[in-house]
Amino acid sequence: MKKVKKPVVWVGASKKEIQSFPDDVKHDMGMALKDAQYGEKPLSAKPLKGFKGAGTLEIVEDHDGDTYRAMYTVKFKGVVYVLHAFKKKSKKGIATPKSDIDLVKERLKQAEEHYSGNSK
Repeated sequence: MKKVKKPVVWVGASKKEIQSFPDDVKHDMGMALKDAQYGEKPLSAKPLKGFKGAGTLEIVEDHDGDTYRAMYTVKFKGVVYVLHAFKKKSKKGIATPKSDIDLVKERLKQAEEHYSGNSK
């Protein structure tokens, strides 16, 4: 059975955010998102803490001592929404900063509105 490739919808500035990353990170995140498009869970992805279930995930890539993260959701049938991407600035702990979590929540609402307006 052939797998269907889901489209990617970039929410807010998420595409620009990823495009600002080093080439190796962009490549790895692109490959991870491609896996998500085909219904696979990328090896570098894990459920984002604070979001119910495994429908909102985080890709984590390390490069030259820095950590880059991208959040996306597959909770809407037939589409992958990329919600946010950033270079982690804090060297203390692995927790995602509250401001980034708040932005993901806001963009998740935008994705929901987009999906409900386009799935009819």
